[in-house]
Amino acid sequence: MNTPENLSRIASQVRRDIIRMVNGSSSGHPGGSLGCTDFLVALYFHFLKLQPKNFNMNGNGEDIFFLSNGHVSPLWYSVLARTGYFEIKELSTFRKLNSRLQGHPATHEGLPGIRIASGSLGQGLSAAIGTALAKKLNHDERLVYCLCGDGEMEEGQIWEAAMYAGAKKTDNIILTVDVNNQQIDGSVEQVMPYGNLRPKFESFGWNVLEMDGHDMSAILATIQQAQSLTGKKQPVVILMKTVMGQGVDFMMHTHKWHGVAPNDEQMKTALSQLEETLGDY
Repeated sequence: MNTPENLSRIASQVRRDIIRMVNGSSSGHPGGSLGCTDFLVALYFHFLKLQPKNFNMNGNGEDIFFLSNGHVSPLWYSVLARTGYFEIKELSTFRKLNSRLQGHPATHEGLPGIRIASGSLGQGLSAAIGTALAKKLNHDERLVYCLCGDGEMEEGQIWEAAMYAGAKKTDNIILTVDVNNQQIDGSVEQVMPYGNLRPKFESFGWNVLEMDGHDMSAILATIQQAQSLTGKKQPVVILMKTVMGQGVDFMMHTHKWHGVAPNDEQMKTALSQLEETLGDY
């Protein structure tokens, strides 16, 4: 298990990876990737029971994670590489011709760690719920995790899935919603305000937790609490407050870096704000 300090050091390196990957391909989505970094690092490096060297699509006997907001793929690729799913040097191929690291996660290249194509927003939670129910049928006690964006809450399929999970008492799934109030065209409030998420999920039978997505100690405590609430006839959701572009001052608090790549000078500025802790690829 890692300490909050060690996890924060890993997160700094992952943020460097994200900046360099998106710059290297001149395309990608740095904002949300940077915002969700602390959470995904905590999940993969502290909680998930995984078999990186023996990856298979079924995931029997191990925890399974689904990235529904697939545009934050540079974050996921960095975390997968640094937890041993594939060589770190492959991060340099992000969004390049014939790369396994496509702009949105895909399966036909056979990249270890990826079980569904994602990025068509609204679909990941449905896949996660189906997998969680399959684990129940197989008497597999491991858990299923899913990450969605708050702009993704505008998709109707999310609420069909939420209703279904509550009705079927799918109590081996933990959903996390990245609540940064930003999406590609502006703030969520400007584009399509969804009101208060807590009572919405509660009305569908979910157990709701909230946390600061940049306080590593709070992240660890909240995920641990979420795990303790599984197996109690209710699905669990964590509403995670984050800042888009976290860690790079000129990318923070704005939708403008949702899907824009930093140029070389901007990359240099961004990297000067992020400590290199594990070695760049």
